[in-house]
Amino acid sequence: MFDDTYKTLAAPSEGLYKEKGSKFLAFAYPVHNLDEIKAHLEQLRKDYFDARHHCYAYILGPRKDAFRANDDGEPSGTGGRPIHGQLLSADLTDTLIVVVRYFGGILLGASGLANAYKTAARDAIDHATIIEKTIDARYRFLFAYEAMNDVMRILKEFDLKPENQQFDLDCSLEVSVRQSLSVRLYDRIADLRTVKIEVL
Repeated sequence: MFDDTYKTLAAPSEGLYKEKGSKFLAFAYPVHNLDEIKAHLEQLRKDYFDARHHCYAYILGPRKDAFRANDDGEPSGTGGRPIHGQLLSADLTDTLIVVVRYFGGILLGASGLANAYKTAARDAIDHATIIEKTIDARYRFLFAYEAMNDVMRILKEFDLKPENQQFDLDCSLEVSVRQSLSVRLYDRIADLRTVKIEVL
């Protein structure tokens, strides 16, 4: 069996780290796409327009295949990468963390900076509620009214709630099922022979 769950944030959270007068404000958000990420970044740039840097990192997708780390003018690898590292160590995806820095007048050096961004990001994660979600497959079943009881019995077996149901002479409904069960469900429904299955 492959793993069909992933971790993300239930809601936005915040963190803070102070070092030698510099303030690092961390903001963590659950996100689903690049548009949401862009909107959060634009809002933070408006809200904290007087801050020196807005470093960030995000990871998207259940397989964590889309990610980016941005130093926003800090020395290479001292801002975005430590934030990205915290997302990885917390095993999070569909998550954006932005750390806004107010410069305190004393240089922290590369390792001091990296540590500050890492600690601020960690603080935001520590203040977040982390939830586990399942990776789901989605199907539409098309069938004649006579097959209704058979289809419903199988859905009950898998403890699934039908969605977007249309019951007439020709019936259709949609279900989401966690990926680890999807092949078994597909095979059980396919055994009915009279049901057409569409993968959504």
